[in-house]
Amino acid sequence: MNKIILALTASALVLMAIFVSADTVSAYQGDPSVRGPNYSAEHHRAMEKAFDTNNFSAWRDLMAGRGRVADIVNKTNFPKFSEAHKLAEAGDMTGAEKIRQSLGLDTPQGVSRMGTNSHRGQNRR
Repeated sequence: MNKIILALTASALVLMAIFVSADTVSAYQGDPSVRGPNYSAEHHRAMEKAFDTNNFSAWRDLMAGRGRVADIVNKTNFPKFSEAHKLAEAGDMTGAEKIRQSLGLDTPQGVSRMGTNSHRGQNRR
């Protein structure tokens, strides 16, 4: 009986650790107040300039190999994506989230484009 309780407790702790780490990893996406694991001040300044000047080509080059967002955001929808970025920086996370969802992007809360609470880790950096 003690072995079963110990095994169940250990399993529960492992599952909790997995869910907590998934939330931590995905927290920075779409939230400008949280720095991602590959943050650099130089890259950040270049990204801000791309958003400020609505320069999709510069943004695309900066995002090369950095996840699914670069596959979804294109020259046509970049102004909308840029607007979501500006709203998030201004603290309007609800407005930014609505735009991100309309583009099919994950939100800071982990809600996927399908409206599920999945925490996919593929292609995230």
